Amino acid sequence: MSNRKKRAALPAATAAMAVLLSGCGASDNGSVGKDARISMGMTDKVFSTDPASGYDPGSWLVFNNVFQSLLSFPKGSTEPQPEAAEQCGFTDRKSRVFRCTLKNGLKFSNGNDLTAKDVKHSFDRTLKINDEDGPAVMLQSIDSVETPDARTVVFKLNTSDATFPQKIASGAGSIVDHREYPADALREDNKAAGSGVYTLDSFNDEEAVFSANGDYRGAAEAQNSGLRLRFYDDHGDLREALDRRDVDLAYRGLSAEDIAELENSTTSAKNGIKIVEGSSAEVHHLVFNLDDPVAGQTGVREAIAYLVDRSTLMRDVYQRTAEPLYSLVPAGITGHNTAFFDRFGERPQPKKAAAALRAEGITDKVELTLWSTPVRYGPATDAELEAIAAQLNASGLFDADVKSVELSRYEADIAKGKYGVYVKGWVPDYPDADNFTAPFFGDGNVLHNNYDAGRITDDLLPRTAAQSNRSATVEDFAAIQDQVAEDLPLLPIWQGKQYAVAQDNIAGLEWTLDASTVFRFWEISKNAQD
Repeated sequence: MSNRKKRAALPAATAAMAVLLSGCGASDNGSVGKDARISMGMTDKVFSTDPASGYDPGSWLVFNNVFQSLLSFPKGSTEPQPEAAEQCGFTDRKSRVFRCTLKNGLKFSNGNDLTAKDVKHSFDRTLKINDEDGPAVMLQSIDSVETPDARTVVFKLNTSDATFPQKIASGAGSIVDHREYPADALREDNKAAGSGVYTLDSFNDEEAVFSANGDYRGAAEAQNSGLRLRFYDDHGDLREALDRRDVDLAYRGLSAEDIAELENSTTSAKNGIKIVEGSSAEVHHLVFNLDDPVAGQTGVREAIAYLVDRSTLMRDVYQRTAEPLYSLVPAGITGHNTAFFDRFGERPQPKKAAAALRAEGITDKVELTLWSTPVRYGPATDAELEAIAAQLNASGLFDADVKSVELSRYEADIAKGKYGVYVKGWVPDYPDADNFTAPFFGDGNVLHNNYDAGRITDDLLPRTAAQSNRSATVEDFAAIQDQVAEDLPLLPIWQGKQYAVAQDNIAGLEWTLDASTVFRFWEISKNAQD
């Protein structure tokens, strides 16, 4: 979520004072857009309408459309530009002081003025609440937030963080009204007061209803008057809703089989259904618990790495709706390399796998359980792990099986170290190699696999975080990926593609499927049926 457009590096003398300025093409009048309302379906759940809590694709879809951030990712770009801010930028050479000036006349959907006080309140409360399911983990570099006046916000960082603009352009940077969102508790009434392109009219377990916000001041221009987002339990229900034309489009939830069938069907076009494909940086990893008595053995992990056949998985399980991934950082993101391909090859190598086990002193079949959860990381996750287990068993070196449990137990058991091998999916928060590496290592990382990252956390990641010229981080990110391929705390499996399936009178979806991971309701339009 992947083609990155990089700015030319600024000379050192000017880089420290560089600012992001509002584009001359921005529309500050906040057009309400066309009259048509869009109906959309997905299987992702929205776990929270409060930006201090939600840290999942469904919740961020709401945040990106209902709230403003100081910066945002324009369509087709992975470089943040001003949104609620008029301008932003680092004011020092060490990327530790970030200053923003707000636009004039910003208002929340409830009519209250949006000022620097609200910006400070939004970041302070996310950090104070520190919800275990929230994005506070992304904002740990903030030491303090100062507001010299009603339009100025100054972030003092406790460490160099050149990716700070990308972080606050994401859902983690959503600005809330200090009058409606408590400083020390989550809002739990399923309502929202934002200043984004849309208002949230209603929300429940079955649907969320949005309307274009006539008071919005920003760069976006809504191409519809609102959207009804319907939640479905599984991909079959979503597919039926699409076929019955109960929804105008389906996003995040159709299975690989559904996509492949529709792509290959000679009747889809006749039935008025089209498929729009976009770039994505969503990834799947097989994670190894290094404290586990089996997975903790280097030879076992190396044998698995030699035996997994990604290309066959992509063909048989994912119907080519995903691509093999051979490193932490996916293709299309600056810093990507092919460390696992270089070390373990593309096709299975049973002899090398056997040699790795012998070097570990293992001569019997390795008994191994691969743990999965059926919904959270996509409808084909269980089938993916079943196929991997079959590949391992076909070598004669493993006796592997798969167990799948519901999400709450899955996450709790991983945190307790109960699983040796398990799957983790990752949808990036922002399109930078930092977001495919930093969350996976060190204290409080999202993998919970007891890996001592050593030089990665002590030296390499801090150095990349201090580098404002992101193209200059390629060598260090390569070193990170090479070390991970050597230590094997995880095994990258695939990089996804984004798909939206829509009725043929829906347009604009190509502007919602890009590496920024922002699904822009406002770009979608609906023409009258013939």
